[in-house]
Amino acid sequence: MEKEIKEELVLIAKRVPPSDRWSLITDPNTIYPSLTEALEGYFQETQQPCDFRLSPIKGELYAIVSTVAEIKPIPPKKFNMYGDY
Repeated sequence: MEKEIKEELVLIAKRVPPSDRWSLITDPNTIYPSLTEALEGYFQETQQPCDFRLSPIKGELYAIVSTVAEIKPIPPKKFNMYGDY
């Protein structure tokens, strides 16, 4: 069977101006002094290693959540006139 990998971006943090300060969506009251510390805070909260995507213009940080789905093959069409049914 073929497999398809689907990726979903989940917003996990937003930048808190000024400078490179970040707060997690789940805990907006805690402000991390750097992006690295915000990533570590997210990892400590979830205990799930994952990839990240940064949108510097928007000031948003996303976790990339991947899922693998199996693609079932389409069975060949059957025709009654040939006695397939």
